[in-house]
Amino acid sequence: MRRRELISLFAGAAAWPIVSRAQPQGIRRVGCLMPWPDSDPVARASVTAFADTLGHLGWNDDRNIRIDYRFAANEPTLFKTYAAELVGQARNGVS
Repeated sequence: MRRRELISLFAGAAAWPIVSRAQPQGIRRVGCLMPWPDSDPVARASVTAFADTLGHLGWNDDRNIRIDYRFAANEPTLFKTYAAELVGQARNGVS
């Protein structure tokens, strides 16, 4: 093993506890960007199916997960706006 690889390995191992502590404990967040309007029956069915499936896996909204839905209503500008909003919330750790 070359010296650089060895140093990289040790640096990564040393940083691992810092990274693992940085993970938020408790409620996890999921951003869900939908192409339909909020009132669309397909959108409502998709939201319900998604939440039900997560519930069967042990993830319950407001107990151990928070799902932030955005409905772009087939508007390209809304896709960009909502995607940026969801990413910004994730970066800033907004609850």
